Amino acid sequence: MDGIRPILFKSAFYGLSALIVLLAPVTALFGQRAFRRWVLLWTQYHAWCARNLAGIRTRIEGNPLAGPALYAAKHQSFFETFELVRMLDAPAVVMRQEYARIPVWGWAARRYGVIVIDRSGAASALRQMMREAKAAGAAGRSVILFPEGTRSAMGERPPVLSGLAGLYRAVGLPVVPIALDTARVWPKHGPMLPGLVTFRFGEPIPTGLKREEIEAHVHREINAINGPSRPEALEETPAPRT
Repeated sequence: MDGIRPILFKSAFYGLSALIVLLAPVTALFGQRAFRRWVLLWTQYHAWCARNLAGIRTRIEGNPLAGPALYAAKHQSFFETFELVRMLDAPAVVMRQEYARIPVWGWAARRYGVIVIDRSGAASALRQMMREAKAAGAAGRSVILFPEGTRSAMGERPPVLSGLAGLYRAVGLPVVPIALDTARVWPKHGPMLPGLVTFRFGEPIPTGLKREEIEAHVHREINAINGPSRPEALEETPAPRT
């Protein structure tokens, strides 16, 4: 059965996702709010497919903040890119520039309100990214960033990239680190497997820290469960932190 699960998931999720993305321009005609609702429906469908077809269950430790924040998350698989958008109610996502160039998908991502990062490191590109992130926070939207910049395997700890410190200074929002272990079931290289994954929302980090302090703190926290297998537990539902 475990060998059939990935086939069922990919057939159902990617099959309907093609139609969802193609219909994105039509949905966008009804405004950005309606378009983001469309994206959230897509993430809910992803969650349903992951649980019921792929056999992937999710446990939540800690809670997102009730208001906007800068979320800094570990990045191990495709799975969390959808789950975190769903959990955080359509935050602005910092996304690599090459993804924004994909036909239709890139247009839809821009319409959703992603923040594009240019890894060439040009000063003007970094300033533009910070302006967009600051505007998102001012509009009451959270911002999510994968500060290590790329997917990694269990146990790997790539260094934090410079964009984290810049965004931290620019948006003026508390930083909430998110540790996760999705590579256990959906590794960067290897088959999809059923099982339990954990998303751990850490305590918010206040504004005003130096670059070395914020980078070290976030790097430590997002790798908090990036180790040996953990025992399973009952699934929990997050509630806003007050």
